[in-house]
Amino acid sequence: MVKRARIVLGSIAAAAVMAFAPVSTAFADTYWQCVPFARMISGVQLFGDAWTWWKQAPGKYETGVTPVAGAVICFKPTGKMRLGHVAVVSQVITDRVIQITHANWSQINGSRGQIEKDVTVVDVSPNGDWSQVKVWYDPIRDLGSTTYPVHGFIYQDATAVSLARSGLVTAQNTAVTVAQNAANQMAAAVRPGSGPLQMLSQAAEATDRIAALLQQAGQGPVSDDRP
Repeated sequence: MVKRARIVLGSIAAAAVMAFAPVSTAFADTYWQCVPFARMISGVQLFGDAWTWWKQAPGKYETGVTPVAGAVICFKPTGKMRLGHVAVVSQVITDRVIQITHANWSQINGSRGQIEKDVTVVDVSPNGDWSQVKVWYDPIRDLGSTTYPVHGFIYQDATAVSLARSGLVTAQNTAVTVAQNAANQMAAAVRPGSGPLQMLSQAAEATDRIAALLQQAGQGPVSDDRP
């Protein structure tokens, strides 16, 4: 009962936050860390640095390697990201593409600690098990070139676990969803001030890059300017 109440309260708080936080934008006076933000909008009541969540989850929450809307994706610590990272799955687009909502990832207008809604994450692991991903990085308006290692997903409740185990994780009418998402994502990728032909060219290039990532899934990591 307490757990359910926390989830409900978290959802209410999340709705309030997200209603006022457009894509790649956060409150001017609020610096969000990924952990409290993920806890608030997911209802997953784990504490401590992001890298500890995966070890804390057993016995409290089910975990797995299948993305489900509402689950927390747990990134492993790396040299650039020594505390790890947690984010919440907004929706599953295909078995290798999801959208996440998270905080304190991109530098936006030179500032960290901001909220990003519904940004693209692509599974580039050799076995399609979400152990390696690439993540949308706002300063370059594209998927970053760095490959990030991932532990897996922490599920909110039994319903999410059931969905994961049954394989019902791909959005209905996937083709329509992907088309709509691509249009929205690519529209956001177009630089202000572009002419009509430049806009079409930029959108096409960004779409091609995402398609190429899916085709080249499993290639080794390279570096980018992600801090």
